[in-house]
Amino acid sequence: MTIQVGLALTVFLAAYVLIATEKLPRLTTALGGAAAMVLIGATDDQGMFFSPESGIDWNVIFLLLAMMIIVGIIRQTGLFEFLAIWAAKKARGYPFRIMVILVLITAVLSAFLDNVTTVLLTAPVTLLVCERLAAPPVPFLIAEVMASNIGGASTLIGDPPNIIIASRGNLTFNDFIINLAPIVAVLLLVFIGLCRVMFRGAFRFHPERAARVMALNEREALGERPLLVKCLVVVGLVLAGFVARPLLGLAPSVVAMLGAGLLVLLARLEPRKVFADVEWETLLFFAGLFIMVGSLVNLGVVRSVGESMAGLIGEQYDVAALALLGGSAVLSGIIDNIPYVATLAPITQSLVEAGGDPARPLWWALALGADLGGNATAVGASANVVVIGIAKRYDHPISFWTFTKYGLVVTAVTIGLCLPYLYIRYYLFG
Repeated sequence: MTIQVGLALTVFLAAYVLIATEKLPRLTTALGGAAAMVLIGATDDQGMFFSPESGIDWNVIFLLLAMMIIVGIIRQTGLFEFLAIWAAKKARGYPFRIMVILVLITAVLSAFLDNVTTVLLTAPVTLLVCERLAAPPVPFLIAEVMASNIGGASTLIGDPPNIIIASRGNLTFNDFIINLAPIVAVLLLVFIGLCRVMFRGAFRFHPERAARVMALNEREALGERPLLVKCLVVVGLVLAGFVARPLLGLAPSVVAMLGAGLLVLLARLEPRKVFADVEWETLLFFAGLFIMVGSLVNLGVVRSVGESMAGLIGEQYDVAALALLGGSAVLSGIIDNIPYVATLAPITQSLVEAGGDPARPLWWALALGADLGGNATAVGASANVVVIGIAKRYDHPISFWTFTKYGLVVTAVTIGLCLPYLYIRYYLFG
């Protein structure tokens, strides 16, 4: 190990500890860590701003920015209030039933949208529902973001790591549905049961508040109907663009930015209203995090770990699939799963090409491990960071350990169920 690699690992681990312990604001830590990586020569301007392997993922940054602008404009229409009242009335004011509804909606949407986009749309509704029913919003937000990571694992477009895997493995949308959707459906049902146990203290029923909610007319919450129509049309176009992006040849960030630009033109709102919901702190935190992780990629640290794993495999592909599943879950809980998968995908590709059909389940092991492992900690997946930023903005802070103590349980259970699924389906009977 060179001195430079040792220093980079020290900076990364120190930053991670500071984020976990919240001794410093997470933005200060992320940008400070990024600056330290530059000072020790682990990266430079080319590596930070222009490298697709080790730089800031501008697609993620601009996708977030665009969706935050769209959500901010939608907020002006009263649509979130409408959905909050509708969900509360459907659940008759019972908090656990509301959580189930929101979890299912989030998981289904995440199968067809990027999970970051999904939580940006559902988090405002959740905050309003909880406010109406005097329920603590933190458990609901945590449950939703975990549901988005689980639901997003089921399709090619549901989670960014899956897109990377599909590109490397020449896998189709149907391949993901056939191989991952069945286990994801099981995991979602198990997750709902876990929510009932983990968050049992959040389900206190308030008859008076429930009665007041049941008496509300959700249609009265809708304000500017013409603006609402414009928002729905633009959101529909953006969603269609996400689904049709292989045909259009446009990145999700470009589709979202085009939609945001169109909606800004149509809405004709004051700039302060348009940009009021943009989480600038979250965007900068992501930039710092990408630079730190990219520095490790740039120095070959992450690749070395992957190659070491590959060297231990040999031709035992059943053992390799289970090890890749567990290892990916652990590492994706420590670093964001996007750069992790970007680094491991070429290694997995070479293993699959060498091993043929017996090695193909390695793709599903990588996808499940990275997607579900993102639930383990507060920085394991992009959606986690976004929801924590939203919660802080509305004075409901979620600490690193508050998220992680639930995330570790959910990850352990879901990965534990995926282990027999992979072995039985692809090696015992495959």
